[in-house]
Amino acid sequence: MDKFLIKGPSKVRGKVSIPGSKNASLPILAATLLFDKEVIVKNLPRVKDLEVMISLLKSLGSKITLSKDKKTAKIINPKKMKTFANYSIVKKMRGSFLVLGPLVAKHKNSKCSLPGGCNLGARPVNYHLEALKKLGMSYILKDGYILAKSKGKLKGAVITFPKVSVGATENLIIAACLAKSKTTLHRCAIEPEIKDLTKFLNSAGAKIKWSGRTCIIEGVNRLKQTEYSVMPDRIMAGTFCIAACINQGDLEIENINSKIINTELNLLRRVGARIRCVENKIYIKGPKKIKSIQNIKTKEYPGIATDLQSQLMVLMCKAHGKSSITENIFENRFMHVAELRRLGAKINIQNNKAIIQGVKKLVAAPLMSSDLRASISLVLAGMSAEGESRVDRIYHLDRGAENFEKQLKKIGVNIKRLKQ
Repeated sequence: MDKFLIKGPSKVRGKVSIPGSKNASLPILAATLLFDKEVIVKNLPRVKDLEVMISLLKSLGSKITLSKDKKTAKIINPKKMKTFANYSIVKKMRGSFLVLGPLVAKHKNSKCSLPGGCNLGARPVNYHLEALKKLGMSYILKDGYILAKSKGKLKGAVITFPKVSVGATENLIIAACLAKSKTTLHRCAIEPEIKDLTKFLNSAGAKIKWSGRTCIIEGVNRLKQTEYSVMPDRIMAGTFCIAACINQGDLEIENINSKIINTELNLLRRVGARIRCVENKIYIKGPKKIKSIQNIKTKEYPGIATDLQSQLMVLMCKAHGKSSITENIFENRFMHVAELRRLGAKINIQNNKAIIQGVKKLVAAPLMSSDLRASISLVLAGMSAEGESRVDRIYHLDRGAENFEKQLKKIGVNIKRLKQ
């Protein structure tokens, strides 16, 4: 397995361009299963999770042609598709489960493996299943597979999710596009990536409207040919903003609408960062003295993104005074804490709350990644620590961060990938 060697501390300076969003690309690619006509999806990130989704679509029969840079996909579906989403592919990435809704909506049946992906607690799929059942899907669970079918077209319904769920919201929006009559979804997730999914579907003739956390979908008979460019990755933009704050960095971050990370930027202003937003650029200078912040809480959008929690924790490790972070989305998302302690961080865990006492410096150590965002935070910590840190199991990072080390090298980080 590949690993990183990082010599710190590093001050990041220069310009970075934000790639397409992994979390927007995955549901959009899954939604292409609804189409009879050609679909072109642009600005895809070059990450492992996208390779898994493309492999899954190909296994179902989709004909996919990638551009030389692999950032544009042309997708054509045959009239008769396979509907078997094999465990050997689905186990690699939780987002693979998003093919269930479109397969049942378009082809009236699916055999879909229960999903895999990062180890972030239960993340139950029952929200997806029970909501799809209200549209007319029936299912049984057998040998780790969901055997699902519908008698004719799915039928619109009024559905209230028991809890805000990004994946369930996406699966239901996709499935409801081809359902008979109107579907109304209450208590939806409203992340920008979900809004990007609905923009993509509407560009192909879907009829989707929003009112707060309510999504209204008027079913259509078919979707038309379309070409669409995926939104930039707000989590990577936020990560680079935090990187600039850790060691008095100075960055110009381009290809990002600052409004979609406004909550996080306001938090960084409280830390002491100087931030200026112009069109699709963010200019950010890290503070000489990082101010600690009490009661940082992750929350569904537009709250603090859980995918930036571990990166913010690294920042708070260098802050003056005591701070705290409460994780409200996933139950297993403090797995990076033990690794940060190895660098000298002072972190105390109380249930879903981390209390952090800032230290003057972090000291290099061997580190091991546990999931995608944790691996990114360990890289940021290695950049901040004095000496040479090794970060193992970076295949987690490769799942969702395009050319991360190349971007870091460009802005002054001494980082090297060791291939094994």
